[in-house]
Amino acid sequence: MNDPFATFCGVEIVEARPGYAQTRLVLDGKHRNAVDLTHGGALFTLGAAAFFAACNAAGPTAVGINLSIAFLRPVADGILVAEATETARSRRIAHCEVSIMDESGQLVARLTGTAAIREPRAFPAGLS
Repeated sequence: MNDPFATFCGVEIVEARPGYAQTRLVLDGKHRNAVDLTHGGALFTLGAAAFFAACNAAGPTAVGINLSIAFLRPVADGILVAEATETARSRRIAHCEVSIMDESGQLVARLTGTAAIREPRAFPAGLS
């Protein structure tokens, strides 16, 4: 999976298979917010990368149309892991639930997301 923004933020895809993915983020100072805790955007990026990988591992391309996150406990340092599980899939829609945990296995955040599954398109002659 190629996710330049997640890579820029330090997110690593540990595993991706149809309907499941795991991502990892080693926290450092650049992930902090103004009150010296992990920025919500870092948590969202970690969870969204897991969501994207789980929805796209089977193909065809799935794009997020709704993602929502609940921040459950603060975290400042360490390693975070996100696990995404696809809970429903049809021809056009996929739904995933993502758990973001700290090193001790404590739940830090929950992300839920819905993706639209795009059909491959043929381009007219001369276009690509």
